[in-house]
Parts: sequence; C-alpha cells; structure tokens
Amino acid sequence: MRKSGVLLPVASLPGSYGIGCFSKEAYDFVDMLKGAGQSYWQILPLGPTGYGDSPYQSFSTFAGNPYFIDLKALVEEGFLTGEECETVDFGRNEAEIDYAKIYEGRFPLLKKAYVRAMNAGVMDSEEYRNFLKREADWLEDYALFMAVKDWHAGKSWDQWEENIRLRNQAVLECYRKALSEEISFYKYLQYLFQKQWFALKAYANQNGIQIIGDIPIYVAFDSADTWANPELFALDEKNHPTAVAGCPPDGFSATGQLWGNPLYRWDYHKTTGFVWWIRRITACLRLYDVVRIDHFRGFDEYYAIPYGDKTAEHGRWMPGPGMALFDAVHESLGDVPIIAEDLGFLTDTVKQLLKDSGFPGMKVIQFAFDSREESDYLPHNYDKNCVVYTGTHDNDTLAGWCVSLNEEDQSMAFDYINRDRASAKDAYWDFICLAMRSVADTCIIPAQDFLGLGSEARINTPSTLGGNWIWRMEEEAFTEEIIQKMRRMTQVTGRLAL
Repeated sequence: MRKSGVLLPVASLPGSYGIGCFSKEAYDFVDMLKGAGQSYWQILPLGPTGYGDSPYQSFSTFAGNPYFIDLKALVEEGFLTGEECETVDFGRNEAEIDYAKIYEGRFPLLKKAYVRAMNAGVMDSEEYRNFLKREADWLEDYALFMAVKDWHAGKSWDQWEENIRLRNQAVLECYRKALSEEISFYKYLQYLFQKQWFALKAYANQNGIQIIGDIPIYVAFDSADTWANPELFALDEKNHPTAVAGCPPDGFSATGQLWGNPLYRWDYHKTTGFVWWIRRITACLRLYDVVRIDHFRGFDEYYAIPYGDKTAEHGRWMPGPGMALFDAVHESLGDVPIIAEDLGFLTDTVKQLLKDSGFPGMKVIQFAFDSREESDYLPHNYDKNCVVYTGTHDNDTLAGWCVSLNEEDQSMAFDYINRDRASAKDAYWDFICLAMRSVADTCIIPAQDFLGLGSEARINTPSTLGGNWIWRMEEEAFTEEIIQKMRRMTQVTGRLAL
C-alpha cells in the first residue's frame, strides 16, 4: 500500500523552553499530519545527547533524552511552577536551539520536580515500580553511569579512575551507595520520558500516524553501553578501543570520516545468538512502529580505523555479520518493520544482503542528478520496495539544493522535471511531486521541504562541527493552504491515508 509521511526531529518542534519536546506542539503536529493525509512521522534518534549534540552520539542506546520531557506537563501535575520555568534562560532565539543554555537550565528544574515527586510518593507507586522492573536490564547501568559521570564533572569514562573504569565490583557498590540519590534521579527522568513519549505515540497511532524511529548502527564510546558491556566491543584489556568506526576518503572528504565509535566484536555477538542486538531492536519496536537502521552497509562490511589515527585514511574493510544477524532477529521477533539506510557506494554484496533481508532501502532525490552518469536514485530506476526521500537530515533543504547545484547537474535535474531553470528557487514542489509520483511504496518528505525553507533550515552538515542540530520550526509554519496542498498531492499520487 502506498503511503507518505514527514521527517521532523522532535527537537525541531516549536514551543517554549528552548527545544522541541513532547508538548502540545507535538500533538498539534500529529493533527497536522492527519489533516494532510499522511501516514508517518519520521524522527531522529531519541537518546540523550552528549558533546556535539548529535542524536547519533548518545550516552545510551536504550535511554531517552531528558530534553524532550515536557516541562509544562510537570507544571500541570504540580511538580514545577510556571514561574520557575519562565525565570530560566533557555536561549532567547526561538529559531535555534542553545544546547548549553538548555543543559544549564533544564536539569535544575528537573531535580526540583524529582524531589517533589518523591515527596508525593510517585516512587512508591505500582506504576513506577513496574517501570523499574521492566527496564532494569539497562536502566541500572545507565543511571549509575550518568551519576558517576556527573561525579567526574562530565568526563568521558575512559578518563575515570581505573577501578571504576574497569568496573571493579566492590568499587561499583561504593559508588551505588554514595550516589544513590543521583542514580534515583536519572531513573526518574527515564520514567518521565517514557510516560510522556508513550502517551504521544499512542495519540499518533490513534490518529492513524505511525512513528518511524532511527537507530544508529553504532553506539558512542562515551556511553553506558560501552562502559557496562565491554565484551561486546573491540576493546583491549584496559577497555581502550583497538579500532574505531568511520568511512574512507571519497569525493566528499579527502581524508574520510572519523566517527570514533567503538566497533563490534561480531564473533562474540554470534556466539550469543546476537542477544544484545535482539534486545536493542525489541526496545526500539516498543518506542517506534517502524525502525530505520542507519549505515546498513556496516552489516556487510565495516570500515575499521586504527585507534589513535587522526584521519580515516588508513582504515580497512572487515566482514560484518551479514544475514546471520537478521536471521536471528527474524527467528526471535518474526517479521520486523525495518528500513535499511543503504545510501552511498554499495558493493554487490551489500545489494545482495539488502535483497536477502527483504528490507526496503532508501532513495534520495537529491542524489539522483549527477550529469556524469546514470543513477540508481533516478525515479525511473526504482522498484516498489523502497522508501524515497527528497533529502535526509544530512542533506541541504530542497530549496537550498535547487539553487546550489552546479550548472550541468541543475540542467539535468530541471530537464528531468521539464521546468525552466530560471525559476530554480521555486522548484521544490516539483521535486516533492516527483518523489510522491514514484513507484516507491513509501515517500518521506522533510518538513523544511514542504515549507520551502532555504539552507538556513538545514539540520546537519556531515563532517562539520558547530551549527548542526539546532534548527527549529516556527509556530504555525504549516498553514492551512500548505496542509491542503499536501493533502491534495498525497491524494492524487495514491498515498492518502485511509
């Protein structure tokens, strides 16, 4: 069945207190999607972010981001006051996220709410006890990790004292006792996150909107996952990485991309029946209706860069788990709704892995128009089992892209849509329509593209620091005129939600 949806990070929602969250504005966005005849809301990873603010470098693959907790809901429940929230400086530019201000202002408020919730008996409730029991297999390590991290002034865990870095059991117990209040606070934040997120997701589902969630293939080195489960990763006896993730030099980067994530010990994962991965995907399927797995190529072959290298030039390709992983997932969980992010240069073995898995891959309109060669991203080359995007969070907006193309590629693109190049800045709807008309079963359009926003609304520019992950949508950006235009295009291209 043909469907469509909109890509918008939760952080990019409008609203009070500096960052998008699970507030009224999120519910309003769901209402907008329903009114526009959409079926999906695609978001970015929901994990707690660290240095650099990237949702792809999280302190935990299982935890949720406390930034997304709706403070107004805590006011309504009596755990905060409106005055307490209003007196905090969250950054005064509502069009951009100021992560430093949010970090400094939000956690003191959340600690006040925690103390009042504890005094009100929330932690003694059956609901809270059930939450602790249900999430114990990751929550205990995560809460302890964050508390110890705070104790060490936010330093990465590889800079902690060796006895806690290597998880000496007696020392772990000492920290648990000494930091019991902080540990309890971090558990409470996860309770709030889940309570609010599942309420929002239920509302979306009740209104015919499914959530497409995003999980990175790798976890961050500075994470509870790596610290608590070193046996899963390519680490030495002192728990330092032996090699890290990235991608080799290409036309976009002469020295490649050095991501720095720890690599998996796939041989060990295989001996366990990939149990950690099954746990991870199970958790994601509770949070989301459909899971997009980033960097699918890494399951076929992954690029290993020697630890300590300053660039990605001297890495080498190593074999990944292949279908053994997905066979284990299928055996344990049945048919799971997964989208494979298969962008970039694909070898024949990656293409075969995608075919064997049966997962839909991704097509991106902005990648289609290379005047030098025929492209798999041109819509006439699609098959139905794929998801087409005009662009992703790593691309420029359509409006920005249209005017930045070189002359040859722009000529090809505008010939393809049979449009005069003189009107390039207004052509974004034509490319949206091109994606919607394609045979792809699913079509996802970034919110900025429907709104016709320029490069100032770009979410992320890969391999750059600063200025990323900060864009926020304006209040009531989706006018009734835009909503009805979306709905009509969705209808005439056979994608209207029933």
